[in-house]
Amino acid sequence: EEVPSQTFDNKDYFCGKETFPVYESVFTEEGETIRKIAVETEKPPQIEIHVWTIRKGILRHFYVEKVSKREFEELPYFKQITRTTPSQWKIFSEGEAQISQMCESRVCRTELEDLVKLLYLEKSEKGHC
Repeated sequence: EEVPSQTFDNKDYFCGKETFPVYESVFTEEGETIRKIAVETEKPPQIEIHVWTIRKGILRHFYVEKVSKREFEELPYFKQITRTTPSQWKIFSEGEAQISQMCESRVCRTELEDLVKLLYLEKSEKGHC
């Protein structure tokens, strides 16, 4: 018999908390790095994509776009990196707004990396929910 593996969709994995899938896409063109972080929400059912354009470590451009799940499925380069809770996503969005202002004039590579790490949930130990 096969033992079922832990998947990101398993509610026990996150103590029954509501979670959303988080996707990432990173590519470089003409000396700029375009990094996209996307989250899938159920209400409303859509994908929210946060787009960062980084040149020489400085956040040059930042915006958010919303697309339907069907449109998202047609976009290249995205891969699921984790699942996150609504409260973690809210902290990420608020931190992102602060960083986008702070990083217009200075290098912020570590701040952006730390912000993405915030989305990763700690696996709960059984019985510690």
